[in-house]
Amino acid sequence: MDTQADIKWIQRELSKVRDPDLIEVFKRLLQFRKKNMAATIQEYNDDIEASEKDIKAGRVYSQNEVDKLNEVWKKSL
Repeated sequence: MDTQADIKWIQRELSKVRDPDLIEVFKRLLQFRKKNMAATIQEYNDDIEASEKDIKAGRVYSQNEVDKLNEVWKKSL
C-alpha cells in the first residue's frame, strides 16, 4: 500500500467536493478519529463482548452474503 499516493488521491478528490453535507461528514470523521485514536481496554473488551452476543444471536453474514452486499454497494456508487 502506498500511503502517500492514497493521501494525494484523497486530497485531489476532496478538492472537488462542493456538497456542504459531505464536507461535514468528512470533518466529523476526522474529528472523531482524533478523539478515538486509542481505544481503551474496556472499550475493546466491550466490542468483543457485543460481537460474541451478535454471533450467538445469529446476527452474522456469510462470506457470500457479504460479497453480494458489496456488489450492491458498488453499483450504488
